[in-house]
Amino acid sequence: MEINKIYNEDCLYTMAKMPDNFLDLTVTSPPYDNLREYNGYSFDFESIAKELYRVTKEGGVVVWVVGDATIKGSETGSSFKQALYFIQCGFRLHDTMIYKKTSLPKNHNRYEQDFEYMFVLSKGRPEVFNPIIIKTKFPEKETARKNSFFSKTNEINRSARSEKKRNPVGKTKIKGNIWSYSVGKGHSTKDALAFKHPAIFPEQLVNDHILSWSNENNLVYDPFIGSGTTAKMSILNKRNWLGSETSKEYVELANKRLEPYLTQKYLF
Repeated sequence: MEINKIYNEDCLYTMAKMPDNFLDLTVTSPPYDNLREYNGYSFDFESIAKELYRVTKEGGVVVWVVGDATIKGSETGSSFKQALYFIQCGFRLHDTMIYKKTSLPKNHNRYEQDFEYMFVLSKGRPEVFNPIIIKTKFPEKETARKNSFFSKTNEINRSARSEKKRNPVGKTKIKGNIWSYSVGKGHSTKDALAFKHPAIFPEQLVNDHILSWSNENNLVYDPFIGSGTTAKMSILNKRNWLGSETSKEYVELANKRLEPYLTQKYLF
């Protein structure tokens, strides 16, 4: 099948064209709960989960970014149900990450739902992990190890341990699994065109997952590509890409957004 292209169709039709063990990485955020009717379309989650397992390579990863709607005062819990179904299909739940949103209004009669889950699902052991490295807050400070088995009556061992070289905190560390991003115009992306889509996710979020779970020239897929964010960040990171989108309106929007980048071609 042709890659580096958005297919204007249900993702089940796109994946039906794919051979087994085809994709290195999927990064997506599907419609959910009361948003399931998506610009006149709906989606079959269970069939999609099964197909994603089939077309993902051994060692490949699916990043499924999803939240829960609140209906009649209760959160639906659909996100957990989906994660459990992915496991039933054969995926490992490699990591349950949090996407924390900033710049949100606080206008509900409950604590604001300012995060979504990022389920990192792997087909076997992930083949690629390029951890994001960040600076430590207080580098070079020494950390004393606390061990409960040292009692007040064991002063000799306590003294001996204190004389050993303590572990200094390095200047960098692997980033944790709660990722914060500002959302909204001027934050999620600088592309004003993208906001014609109702539910874009931050470019940096997609960028960080692409860097973490794939290498250059790998193939990245988004079955709900919307405004084209996954394609854009794949191109900028020298990955091949594929997208599916049921709405012709959003396909046209995404292709227009991608025009400045589509001259950059990479081998698969």
